[in-house]
Amino acid sequence: MPAGRLLLTLFLTVALTAGFGARAPAQARPGTVAVFLDGLPVDFDVQPVIRNNRTLVPFRAVAEALKVKVAWDGATRTVSATDGKNSIRLQIGNRIAYRNGTPIVLEAPATILAGRTLVPLRFFGEAFGCKVAWDGAACRALITSPRRQMTVVGFYALGDGKTSSWTNLFGRPYPETATGNTDAVDVLALGWYSLDAEGNLLTGSRTGWQRPDGWEKVLEAAEAYGLKTEMVVHVTDEDGTITSLLNDEAAMNRAVRAIVHEADLYHGVNLDFEGLGWQDRGEQLAAVRNRFTGFVRILSEQLKAAGRTLTLTLHAPNSVYRGYDYKALGALADRIIVMAYDYGSTPEPVDMVLQAVEMARADVPAARLVLGISVPRETPESILVKVGIAKRYGLDGIALWRLGLLTDEMWAALRAAVAPRKAGAF
Repeated sequence: MPAGRLLLTLFLTVALTAGFGARAPAQARPGTVAVFLDGLPVDFDVQPVIRNNRTLVPFRAVAEALKVKVAWDGATRTVSATDGKNSIRLQIGNRIAYRNGTPIVLEAPATILAGRTLVPLRFFGEAFGCKVAWDGAACRALITSPRRQMTVVGFYALGDGKTSSWTNLFGRPYPETATGNTDAVDVLALGWYSLDAEGNLLTGSRTGWQRPDGWEKVLEAAEAYGLKTEMVVHVTDEDGTITSLLNDEAAMNRAVRAIVHEADLYHGVNLDFEGLGWQDRGEQLAAVRNRFTGFVRILSEQLKAAGRTLTLTLHAPNSVYRGYDYKALGALADRIIVMAYDYGSTPEPVDMVLQAVEMARADVPAARLVLGISVPRETPESILVKVGIAKRYGLDGIALWRLGLLTDEMWAALRAAVAPRKAGAF
């Protein structure tokens, strides 16, 4: 095994056995078996059992967590499953199972317990490309799902010499390029723009977002390595800038015209209006939401007419900023990046991230949702759990804030878990 692969294997093994601070206890209760998928617990209404030193788990619960379709034939007491590429078939009490039509002898056959069909976990997981490990000390099974194709958005912003987005992405100091980590990203969200209260588009702002000298070189390099680009328009409402803008129809129209005109240089726009609805309640909060949705509607219509996409980067629905109508915005945007972070602890608490995703998915189709990950608040191990959440809930992908801060270990973890969409990113 080459040294690089050996290190990655060791890293992933450590990551799996760490437990990741998921919401279930890291160690199973006495007499029970805990099952974790990508660091997240799998919930069962009938507990897994151990037979002939093999862990048997409720078939449907694990299949659903892996997005595998299942079927039951009562006449022959046979269960089957497929993910579109691989298929398995097991008969209750029969030690001969089939994977893609090939017979395999099981050390423990499928069985029925309390009305649930239980199947050998290792056979099931490995049949669908998973890695399955057993932690005997904690009595838990650890499953790592195979790489899944999903969109990977990388926020590209300014940084010092040690946190350069350019160097982190292209693997060389500016203006040199190499493949670097471009194979692990689909979309560059370029944090170069802001707006003032009058709707003027700015290439420099008080928040530090600005378009750098030599920005054209970034676009050229992105195209050369097959990366889509978005112009990020970032504004905060700390001084009331967004509120003033959204209360002025002329300013809104001016902003939309300027954004659409500038968007001709990019594949799309990423609108990042932060801080709405913090202290608003009742009718006032509804008004804030409606004004922002109205602005997005105008921008969306004009971008669509110009053949450009619209991404919204939004505070999570369980944050203190409630000024975003996810349902209405989800119908207007091509994708929504959920900023499920800044909850107060590091790494970001899994409970809160799960809640954010569940709330967002209640209003927006999963295929339009992207899980935002704050890189400086995560570790290589915890990033795998956040990716696991995106997989578990069928989200379109993940967004990384930001390029320049990812370590080699983080890139290795991402490559092991994610296959970027590339041409299918939009």
